[in-house]
Amino acid sequence: MIAGVMAHDASRGRCRPNPRRLGPYCRSRLESALYCSDDGLSVAPETLIEIKDVNFAYGRRPILSGINMTIPRGKVVALMGISGSGKTTLLRLIGGVMKPTSGEVWVNGQCTSALDQQGIYNMRRRMGMLFQFGALFTDLSVYDNVAFQMREHTGLPESMIRDLVMMKLHAVGLRGAAKLMPAELSGGMARRVALARAIALDPMIMMYDEPFTGLDPISLGVIANLVRELNDTLGTTSLVVTHDVQEALDVVDYVYYLSDGKMKAHGTPEELRANTDPLVHQFVHGEAEGPVAYQYPSGDYAAELRMGGRRAA
Repeated sequence: MIAGVMAHDASRGRCRPNPRRLGPYCRSRLESALYCSDDGLSVAPETLIEIKDVNFAYGRRPILSGINMTIPRGKVVALMGISGSGKTTLLRLIGGVMKPTSGEVWVNGQCTSALDQQGIYNMRRRMGMLFQFGALFTDLSVYDNVAFQMREHTGLPESMIRDLVMMKLHAVGLRGAAKLMPAELSGGMARRVALARAIALDPMIMMYDEPFTGLDPISLGVIANLVRELNDTLGTTSLVVTHDVQEALDVVDYVYYLSDGKMKAHGTPEELRANTDPLVHQFVHGEAEGPVAYQYPSGDYAAELRMGGRRAA
């Protein structure tokens, strides 16, 4: 079997994997680390996701303007910004759910706008998604939630699926909860089950949409550590959309800060903490006073209450 999978490369005096002799699941995992070039199988390029001058609008309402990002393989990258700044829209563009109005989104050497429906589906099979509140199937047990996409997208026997499910649940500390239903889980447990389901097929890219929302401090710390540990263990690339600044800065490698659909700052966590731009500083340090005003724009308060002409009794 080993001889069938490995092909001897006489020019280099060594063996290299033969993708044609691998099953479809193993081949997809191999291709996430290798790519074909003129001289055979080479190490994959460092950049996994590249966003080039992307603009996006809903009708006439602009959401993103002139966005440029480069995300290397194997890193944990945070997308930060106040609500409505376009963070989740960026995730949708990367996942091929929507196409940019202009510009290009490249994922693993493919331009998402150039892919047909089947191409988009094939790309998404190598992505994992942790939704804001888990989005577990309420009528399926913890075990069946994690096993779902293994049964849907692979031809693995049930005995192997069982072993893989238990491995994923063990990785998030919930192997003993396999028989429970979602209604029996706490918020933090449900989020961990959703994470086990998201990594079921060892995705090339993991995307997290507000993974820390609504969690108690202990659960939040557990999820934050899992994001970092699973990324490093599985060799994936992780994108984290979050408002939880301090927790995220402790686990990510790089940060992009969005405001009003534009890229206002980017850098390492240390660089973001030291950034002197008033907008970035206010966000990172959670200050009430700054460019983002507490009061929504309005007219004169006294005039609104008709107090201008009143006299004391």
